Amino acid sequence: MKPAISYITLGVDDLEQAVVFYRDVLGLPTEGIIGTEFEHGAVAFFKMAGGLTFALWERDSIAHDCGVEKGGPDRTAMMLAHNVASADEVDTIMSGLPAEALVKPARELFWGGYGGVFSDPDGHLWEVVFNPRHGA
Repeated sequence: MKPAISYITLGVDDLEQAVVFYRDVLGLPTEGIIGTEFEHGAVAFFKMAGGLTFALWERDSIAHDCGVEKGGPDRTAMMLAHNVASADEVDTIMSGLPAEALVKPARELFWGGYGGVFSDPDGHLWEVVFNPRHGA
């Protein structure tokens, strides 16, 4: 088996609000919410570079589908990152976010990169970072 991640699904509490954030604020392409005709089926997919699919699915639906109890959100359980080609691109993305989304402003990082941290409406943390050693 060749290790690969093909889907990343984030559990959200308000699917419509999350889609608006990822589509309208971050500019990720999506066909919107699909599967609403099925109980626990409403989901939104975003096609990403490299064949990755990013999905948003309500936490209640994930719990139902997996047969587990819905837990409380934990902002530190996972952090996603978006590598970009320049420090200017980091600043452009970070400056386009609503003030309430900013967690840590863009700044020089101790290891020589440049980046900032924001959160989506459900508290999922994202780092936008430029790594001068590797590019985007």
